Amino acid sequence: MEITAAMVKQLRDSTGVGMMDCKKALAETNGDMDAAVDWLRTRGLAKAAKKADRVAAEGLIGVATAGNKAAVVEVNSETDFVARNEQFQNIVGSVAKLALDADGDVVKLGEMPFPGSGHSVSAELTEAIAKIGENMNLRRTALVEVTDGVVESYVHNAVKPGLGKIGILVALESTGDKAQLSALGKQLAMHIAATNPLAITPEELDQDVVARERSIILEQVKESGKPAEIAEKMVEGRIRKYYEEVTLLAQTFVIDGETKVGDALKKAEKDVGAPVKLAKFVRYALGEGIEKAESDFAAEVAATAGVKA
Repeated sequence: MEITAAMVKQLRDSTGVGMMDCKKALAETNGDMDAAVDWLRTRGLAKAAKKADRVAAEGLIGVATAGNKAAVVEVNSETDFVARNEQFQNIVGSVAKLALDADGDVVKLGEMPFPGSGHSVSAELTEAIAKIGENMNLRRTALVEVTDGVVESYVHNAVKPGLGKIGILVALESTGDKAQLSALGKQLAMHIAATNPLAITPEELDQDVVARERSIILEQVKESGKPAEIAEKMVEGRIRKYYEEVTLLAQTFVIDGETKVGDALKKAEKDVGAPVKLAKFVRYALGEGIEKAESDFAAEVAATAGVKA
């Protein structure tokens, strides 16, 4: 019987098991969905499905570099305890290295062969779920690359080299001295970790975000009761201040606490010996954007005991 992609997806959705294992299970059972589930369960793989609905907002950020490119990944677990597990750390480190060839595509990365396993990255995580006992998932990945220049990385709160809670990639394009560029890139990466800019320049900001900020400022100014022409100037002044806070080149460089980042780049060109362009940056902070379920521990205990909290 032909095993279609739709069948594999259906089995994966119902069990939480990796695509390659689902495909193998369907092949072994001639496409029988129920039998395929049993086949997976007998091998301990479908145990992971029981944990698939649990929020995984802990884990690790991993970075890897090779020549003029670098990759960053986020692999989540339910607790920080697992993030300190050596098996989990080894998985994230290996996935980060694989991400160098995944073009920033998390689906492609999940389907890539995991080293020494005979199966995919997704399947390796599924097996780890069954062994470690927590939900885990490969959440996202990004790749940064330059033709001529350097890509520097920095990991904040590192548990070991290349693994931690915040991961930064910085791409600098220049024909100048690479050692000087690397030193500058490392400083910029540390700055980005501290300040969390939203974009390099105002033009690169999400215009919906800018419009929302402008709307908030406008309402605040209206409440001041200032004349229209003064109110308009106040809005524009506060928008400029907002740009200084959230765009990288306009921020005050944390390394010296005085110079704007854009000016620091210009100044660094003398040491580098050529023009320097900050081409791109990526900042991953562990768990950002994941909604964590709020729980009332007292109420849970009371419910277990059968009494009202």
